[in-house]
Amino acid sequence: MAKDATLPSLYIPHGGGPCFFMDWTMGSPDTWTAMRDWLAGLIADLPARPLRLLVVSAHWESAVPTVAAGPAPNLIYDYYNFPEHTYRLTWPAAGDPDLADRIGDLLQDAGLPHATDPERGFDHGVFVPLKVAVPEADIPTVALSLRDDLDPAFHMVVGRALAPLREESVLIVGSGMSYHNLRQMFAGTDAADSAVFDAWLTETAEAEPAERERRLLNWADAPAARAAHPREEHLAPVFVAAGAAADAPGRRIFTDRVMGAQVSAFAFG
Repeated sequence: MAKDATLPSLYIPHGGGPCFFMDWTMGSPDTWTAMRDWLAGLIADLPARPLRLLVVSAHWESAVPTVAAGPAPNLIYDYYNFPEHTYRLTWPAAGDPDLADRIGDLLQDAGLPHATDPERGFDHGVFVPLKVAVPEADIPTVALSLRDDLDPAFHMVVGRALAPLREESVLIVGSGMSYHNLRQMFAGTDAADSAVFDAWLTETAEAEPAERERRLLNWADAPAARAAHPREEHLAPVFVAAGAAADAPGRRIFTDRVMGAQVSAFAFG
């Protein structure tokens, strides 16, 4: 792959199911408006338009990091009890077998076990935010799974292995939610613990890189950590995104109050 612009790596919120493409009735109708509008400007705000996308979604876990290697991924409607039309959404972005091979080579060079899956499609952690950010579906996209133990050290090593892609016009996107206590969010009350954890996560993202890594490795000791993430699959993509930034700084690039919870996005590099 030819070298071009160096891109940041991102950790973004992907919303709740197909929330950007329906009338939201579980709270205020404009619950997701600010997030949708921010996602719509995501590509334009980058230093250059990416030639390819690599997405690590909270909704794909496997025994080893697995690369979706097919040329034309289908969509996986992995959400439940939403309006019927949301199961007919389309986002026909091409896959990129060459990028999938490149990812596999980088993981192998780093001594990391990995696999490929030529049949894996795009789950909603991939296609829902990208349908907003790249509505023309004109950037080839490859998905990469989390390892199912969600170990922060391992996933930061994965990110470091993938760092060269940032200099090859590949945008690395960790797709999750910085707060993911659904019981609290659907309770309809203020999630005060979300602001506490968000402050810690912002301070961590913006810390000197060695300190950032130390704090992420020990994220479960953060204030309100388990209140924010009873299980950390929606946080784990940030480990990859931060790891891919190596010694580059991080910063918060979006925040909003959603269903009583503070939710943020971060860029590294």
